[in-house]
Amino acid sequence: MAAPMEVAVCTDSAAQLWSCVVWELHSGANLLTYRGGQAGPRGLALLNGEYLLAAQLGKNYISAWELQRKDQLQQKIMCPGPVTCLTTSPNGLYVLAGIAESIYLWEVSTGNLLVILNRHYQDVSCLQFTGDSSHLVSGGKDCLVLAWSLCSVLQVGTSRIPAPRHVWSLHTLPITDLHCGFGGPLARVATASLDQTVKLWELSSGDLLLSVLFDVSIMAVTMDLAEYHLFCGGSDGSIFQVDLCAPGQRERSFQPEQDPGKVFRGHRNQVTCLSVSTDGSVLLSGSHDETVRLWDVQSKQCTRTVPLKGPVTNAAIVLAPVSMLSSDFRPSLPLPHFNKHLLGAEHGDEVRRGGLTLRLGLHQQGSEPTYLSRTEQLHALMCGTSEKNVLGGQDQLRVRVTELEDEVRNLRKVNRDLFDFSTRIITRPAK
Repeated sequence: MAAPMEVAVCTDSAAQLWSCVVWELHSGANLLTYRGGQAGPRGLALLNGEYLLAAQLGKNYISAWELQRKDQLQQKIMCPGPVTCLTTSPNGLYVLAGIAESIYLWEVSTGNLLVILNRHYQDVSCLQFTGDSSHLVSGGKDCLVLAWSLCSVLQVGTSRIPAPRHVWSLHTLPITDLHCGFGGPLARVATASLDQTVKLWELSSGDLLLSVLFDVSIMAVTMDLAEYHLFCGGSDGSIFQVDLCAPGQRERSFQPEQDPGKVFRGHRNQVTCLSVSTDGSVLLSGSHDETVRLWDVQSKQCTRTVPLKGPVTNAAIVLAPVSMLSSDFRPSLPLPHFNKHLLGAEHGDEVRRGGLTLRLGLHQQGSEPTYLSRTEQLHALMCGTSEKNVLGGQDQLRVRVTELEDEVRNLRKVNRDLFDFSTRIITRPAK
């Protein structure tokens, strides 16, 4: 079996020829282009390997394309306001968008808006799910990074405000990027900020594992799959490599002049996005200098430069889904209409029916009791009935026994009368 093909998916803010381009990572050959709008920073996502979603720059809608029907814009997902960042869950069940200081969570199968999270105080700048879709992490211009348990978010009723699992507030300037490693609830999360630091957190405990101070603001951050290296894109166009397995203090400073072998140089403007190939040998970077570059991680040399028509807003290395390479592939289900209002029943929106609802937990609506409370109520009712029968139900029991005895006597009399009548008919002499 051939190895999966790795492709680069890129967008720029100009979108003169196309909205998004897909090219083969090693040969540089263009595979697909998508037309229809300008994708904003942190606003590009693949949905379930079947659709490409792009949050439009400064617009209040998300564009959606089928991966193979690239020239036809399939749907516009209307939103309450301009989308500042966008992501999808790896299991394909949810779409997550940052709109101003709020986070909107939609269910893909029905299009229902499940919850709105309002714990940031300024615009949300970046969002990402963990690899198992169990948690989501958000960063904002309010210098806060919030880690949320998806199951807890879905189980909170409308009368309560969902609370994040962790609030990381050690950054002193707006958050520019974040990256979730592997491990699901045990993952490590890297966060970058304009305060010239990159911090590494442990999702399970919420502890700070590492803080690295640089000489410039950090605009992008990522890790390789083995989580051996941390790559940080600076506002001056440099890319810094931090070795996570090297011994050192929890708080350290990165000195480029003391370790020049850990710096990628070539971009002439700030680095906006970073991504690493599956084997960890190739680094992809996008910049405001209107280029996307491929780097050999070991030698720090640029192996390919791809010019675009405007500042790069998104650039990522992904394994090409089957639907991207097969012209005959069609999505298993069409995208539903996405509701703009919570629970889909307000302001004229109708709740969408007919879809398969898949959730990690019970999403309560109104005062609907949980299964645990129902179990407790049933147990209390059974206990009360048992006590009533044993202690206080003797009189009712005697009355009921008497009624049943009378009914049995009546049935016996009817049976005896029927027997006598049948016997007379049978034994009657023939005329």
